[in-house]
This record gives sequence, structure tokens and C-alpha cells, in this order.
Amino acid sequence: MIRAVADNYIKVVEWSQEDQCYVGTAPGLIIGGVHGKSQEKVFKELCVAVQEAVATFRKVGKPLPPETANKDFSGKIALRISPSLHKKIAIKAQLKGESVNRFIQEQLENKIRLN
Repeated sequence: MIRAVADNYIKVVEWSQEDQCYVGTAPGLIIGGVHGKSQEKVFKELCVAVQEAVATFRKVGKPLPPETANKDFSGKIALRISPSLHKKIAIKAQLKGESVNRFIQEQLENKIRLN
């Protein structure tokens, strides 16, 4: 089975409390997105919007953005922060008896609510 180029881009459908509807986006490919009351309908419309975006990029001869789906992640992030923030993080991690890496991971998980 041949995969469509549009399948190489992540499609996200989330409930928007502010808009009181589902909002569909394709980060890195399209600005804005589609919205509606049905999650399934929004996803279908988003798939069409992604296909149209790919077609438009090709029509105008513009290179497609890097693919976002099926991407492997190493789990490593190089992050530059100020020395004063680094010091604060190191102190808080030490007070909790954790490594700086583990402390930052917990803070990110809590903030982003991945778990």
C-alpha cells in the first residue's frame, strides 16, 4: 500500500474549552485549522485540509515542511537556560534528593500533563 504524503503529518484534534468545540490542527504544516462540534467530522475535515496544503505546496513549488508523523525521538533534549535558573533547578532537585534530569522531567510532565 502506498502511503499518501499527507499521512506524514501529525493531525491533532482537541476540545477547546474557550471555543466550546473541537479544533483540529496539523502543527508544522498548516496555520490555523478546522473546528466543529463532532470530533470525527473535525478529523475528516482536517485530513482534507492537510491534503490541500500538501497540494498547494507542490503547486507553488514550495518545499514541504519536515514530516511530523512517525518520527523517532531519542528522548534527549539539549536545552540552554540561564545560569541562575540552572542553579535554582539544581538546588530544588538536590532538596528533593533527585537528579537535575529527573527533577526537570517531573516538572515538564506536571506542566504538560503527559501522565
